[in-house]
Amino acid sequence: MSNLEKVDAFLKEARTFFYTTVDGDKPRVRPFGFYMLFNDKLYFGMGKQKESFKQTVANPNVEVCALNAKNQWIRIRFTAVVDDSAEVSEAAFTANPFLKNLYNEQTGNVLGIVAAENGYAEIADMAGGFESFNF
Repeated sequence: MSNLEKVDAFLKEARTFFYTTVDGDKPRVRPFGFYMLFNDKLYFGMGKQKESFKQTVANPNVEVCALNAKNQWIRIRFTAVVDDSAEVSEAAFTANPFLKNLYNEQTGNVLGIVAAENGYAEIADMAGGFESFNF
């Protein structure tokens, strides 16, 4: 299993993860559920109207954290690079059809998607297990 596949498997198992940005000099954390693996890259999405997207654009140093049922956690650090390509947007809506209810002409909301570049992850547990890797 590749390092990227490890990240994907962990996030799938955890389902909800916490996406952290910086607002000025203060951290901002919120629960997220949408990410996708596409063309060997990890992508995260949020509404372009949301503060999370604006903060990601202003400071692309992002961290994601999740906990699984085995009490293991993952911390993922990366540089967020906005990807407005039609190919990535189409893949997001295909992989996650519920997004069409949130981001469409009727709501006026637009999905913003970022690719995780220069990714680094740590997987740890309460018993002292620890693994770190780049992806």
